[in-house]
Order: sequence, then structure tokens, then C-alpha cells
Amino acid sequence: MSTRKAIHPGNPHALYKAHGYSPAVLSGDLLFVSGMVGAREDGTPEPDPRAQIRLAFRNLEGVLEAAGCTFDDVVDVTLFLVDPEACAGLAIEAMRDAFPEEPFPNVTAVGVNWLAGFQFEIKVIARVPQA
Repeated sequence: MSTRKAIHPGNPHALYKAHGYSPAVLSGDLLFVSGMVGAREDGTPEPDPRAQIRLAFRNLEGVLEAAGCTFDDVVDVTLFLVDPEACAGLAIEAMRDAFPEEPFPNVTAVGVNWLAGFQFEIKVIARVPQA
């Protein structure tokens, strides 16, 4: 039977502790990453949308690294956008940097009306490489 193990990045922002959730959970060889936002260390949103999206990807990268993964190990991506018209292009630009070549992960993008002050959130599932 597989067990769950919480994964925490080296420099977690304040939201994890404030809201009582793990950045990611490892179960078997699958890593389930909580929605990553462009939160600064104190948990507040980065105000500029482009910078906020880039910070969300950096926060995601930190969690992936803590689990021994890279963006190459990501198989499933879900994007949440408060203002898809304004942010979809910025999100696609950041995705192209994170996933520059095939095979690309599968992606679902959803327009939402609230993300607690954030404009963007990314949630992924990755397969952890076996040593």
C-alpha cells in the first residue's frame, strides 16, 4: 500500500501554514501539487500580472525540485485564470518557457471569478523519476 508524504520547498511562502495545506503530496511515484500562485514570501500577491504568473511558475519549480522533479516530469497541468482575456497569453508564454519541447503535458485552462486576490493559479501532477 502506498503512503502519502508531504513535500515542502526550501523557501515556502506563508500561505501553506496560514491555510493548513501541503504544497504537494507524494503518493507512490506520483506528485500531486497544490495550486501554485504568485505569492511573495509573506503570502501576498505579486501585483503585476506577468510577474505574478512568473512567480507562480518559480514557486511551482521549487516544489518540484523538493520532490526530485523538474518540469519535464509534469504530465498534467490545470490553469486557473481570473481574467482569461488579459492573462491567457501571459500564461502561455510562461508555459512555453517551462515546457519548451515535446512531449508537452496535457493542459486544462479554466476561467474563475475568485482566487483570493490572485489572478492566476497552476496545479500539476508529476511522475517522480525513479533512481
